[in-house]
Amino acid sequence: MNYDAVIFDLDGTLLNTLEDLSASVNYALAEAGLPGRTIEEVRRFIGDGVRMLITRSAFPVEEPQAIQSIYQCFIQHYKENCENKTRPYEGVETLLEELQAHEISTAIVSNKADFAVKKLAQQYFPGKITLAIGDRDGVPRKPAPDSLLEAIQTLGCSRPLYVGDSDVDVLTAQNAGVEGVFVTWGFRSRKELIKAGAGRLADSTSQLIQMILQSK
Repeated sequence: MNYDAVIFDLDGTLLNTLEDLSASVNYALAEAGLPGRTIEEVRRFIGDGVRMLITRSAFPVEEPQAIQSIYQCFIQHYKENCENKTRPYEGVETLLEELQAHEISTAIVSNKADFAVKKLAQQYFPGKITLAIGDRDGVPRKPAPDSLLEAIQTLGCSRPLYVGDSDVDVLTAQNAGVEGVFVTWGFRSRKELIKAGAGRLADSTSQLIQMILQSK
């Protein structure tokens, strides 16, 4: 039986959001009088949601009120600047068109703030993503399986595939009992993905398309 739905992570999988995330992190840190972070540092800090991104970026500051203030500053700045340099990875639009042509449903499940997930999905993939779910109050974020299972239920699919780029995504697929493919062009290296337990890796969108369409 072939896959009838593919559910994607967003940052590092469909979109390269690193420069805009880094810019907003550093804006918020500067407003708090803290030193900035390099792009490589921000890359390592991404994956467990915005609040954890800010907590890691602001370290050694740990005082809850200070973290909250930096978080709010980040959110406001990112709302207005999340599309400045963000772009789909090479081949992603073709990938989504291929899935549409084969009547395979698509969704996004991300630890990114829900407003940003929905905004970016609509901006970059209009008409190509059926459902977009981000981090929401009261719902455990990945690697908890809740949002992934919600997407599967909403899509009504019987054989979903989850596609991500991080150790968090590997654990999310495992926790949900869903097959996964993990891409090497994102925010984690091939070595890190293998260490996290990734069994199937895709090095390009064309390879990912083959893996999806040749499923048995």
